[in-house]
Amino acid sequence: MAAKLKKGDKVIVLAGKDKGQKGEIVSVAPKDNKAVVEGVNMAIRHTKQSQTTQGGRIPKAMPIDLSNLSLIDSKGKATRVGFRMEGETKVRYAKTTGETI
Repeated sequence: MAAKLKKGDKVIVLAGKDKGQKGEIVSVAPKDNKAVVEGVNMAIRHTKQSQTTQGGRIPKAMPIDLSNLSLIDSKGKATRVGFRMEGETKVRYAKTTGETI
């Protein structure tokens, strides 16, 4: 099955503690059905100081389930993603506006 959300897509969080936040997808793990979104689902990681790195509390974006994310269309609204054929190529499109993504 083709991926509806890909790396670099602008998304909005639909559910959870970060509901309503917007961000860009940094990475997608289709096997786990999760994605890492910039600035969303942050957790604090405590790191020990070493000779090369400074220690301390470092915020890190954790994976969020794909079902809790929705693509943002050109008008800034959440939209579902569909697929259609344009010539010989299969393309994704926003269901609210019908525009190709």
